[in-house]
Amino acid sequence: MLELYDASVAQSRRITDDLLATPEGLDTLAVRPTYLGVPAKLRWILVHMIEEYAQHNGHADLLRESIDGRTRMD
Repeated sequence: MLELYDASVAQSRRITDDLLATPEGLDTLAVRPTYLGVPAKLRWILVHMIEEYAQHNGHADLLRESIDGRTRMD
């Protein structure tokens, strides 16, 4: 299972690196439109992924706190 995750991360990094190397860079438009029917820029996709990652880290931290009671990681 971890191999699939690692392969997905590697593929995403390759795609992102390739797109950043184009003249459009962060302004590259996605192939598929968003749910609103408009294409998203790579810039928006990357920011959205950072926000999602941070949100899920926050959820994991809340779970950890409920288990061990610690509110700081020192």
